[in-house]
Amino acid sequence: MSNYKIETKCVQGGYTPGNGEPRQIPIVQSTTFHYDTSEDMAKLFDLEASGYFYSRLQNPTCDTVAAKICELEGGSAAMLTSSGQAANFYAVFNIANCGDHVVSSSTIYGGTFNLFAVTMKKMGIDFTFVSPDCTAEELEAAFKPNTKAVFGETIANPALTVLDIEKFAKAAHAHGVPLIIDNTFATPVNCRPFEWGADIVTHSTTKYMDGHGAAVGGCIVDSGKFDWMAQKEKFPGLCTPDDSYHGIVYAEKFGLGGAFITKATAQLMRDFGSTPAPQSAFLLNLGLESLHVRMERHCANGLAVATFLKSHPNVTWVTYAGLEGDKYYDLAQKYMPKGTCGVVSFGVKGGRAAAEKFMKHLKLAAIETHVADARTCCLHPASATHRQMNDEELLAAGVSGDLVRYSCGLENAEDLIADLKQALESI
Repeated sequence: MSNYKIETKCVQGGYTPGNGEPRQIPIVQSTTFHYDTSEDMAKLFDLEASGYFYSRLQNPTCDTVAAKICELEGGSAAMLTSSGQAANFYAVFNIANCGDHVVSSSTIYGGTFNLFAVTMKKMGIDFTFVSPDCTAEELEAAFKPNTKAVFGETIANPALTVLDIEKFAKAAHAHGVPLIIDNTFATPVNCRPFEWGADIVTHSTTKYMDGHGAAVGGCIVDSGKFDWMAQKEKFPGLCTPDDSYHGIVYAEKFGLGGAFITKATAQLMRDFGSTPAPQSAFLLNLGLESLHVRMERHCANGLAVATFLKSHPNVTWVTYAGLEGDKYYDLAQKYMPKGTCGVVSFGVKGGRAAAEKFMKHLKLAAIETHVADARTCCLHPASATHRQMNDEELLAAGVSGDLVRYSCGLENAEDLIADLKQALESI
């Protein structure tokens, strides 16, 4: 499918049925797989043969959907996880261990910030958070001798800052480490980070990829371009023998295109078990088939809503990178010329109390933790996804008390605007 356009890959990527085989991907709802001899299974456990022996590690349905996402991103290998949080954890922990350090953009999803700053810190991994707007000199100063990766989001949730991917990739590569990009909001339909220098891409597939609030999931995609062996002293997990697999050196045995995902699957999924269900993968694939169509509508609604909010007297500020005049408009035009996403962040005049009152009067938009869905939803992040942060951390993440995150669904834009208007007038 490499020569086809991304719209065609959304519909048919990852799976080509043979003669008389199911047109839709089969759901292999089985925990285990049958083999005729112990020798056959031994080859799988030694990573000497490809195949399936236990769905905690790999499953045919999940691998088929991962292959589609891999094609969409233009990567070399991919794996599904049970959530976007698991994807980000695996992507970082696959190369950074106790005593290591990671540089991260500060304007990332609150749950990811908590994962990095609290949970993974307890595991002995240190994170330095930098503004996505930092200068090259400020970014350079964040690196340490034990830095193993750089992390950022294409479009930050919910601050909606746009990451200068090339700037962060240049800094990462100058220090011999990969750039990991969470591409959840943009999706590969609107941005393909590998084309701008990123090395690993993650997704919360729960969002636009699924698109219907049906199944929680995540994905990791490897570009297959980062040379782990060129900096082998930095990445012993990939470049030295793994005793749990009879001394296999992943970077040598599976090369640039397969080392990262093979290790994440064979080692991390084996030990942590953040396994996606085959049924969830099947539902995800249904969402992927219409992703290219839905993203166009999400973006159109997002722009219409942002334009309306910009002129309303009860709105103090609006952030939407697709809106001309936005701080990140030029970066968005560079990295996402076809559109950004359907999420708009804005401040309600009157601060936190006014924002909470406004949300109570919405009729079409539901108050949900969810985002990037076919149905419009909204959230007050300071009270929900980012409530674990203190005021200083909220400021660094770009989350103010008056901020409302409004996720435009696929409804008629005029109806959404009418709902917003009556809710704003209520305050």
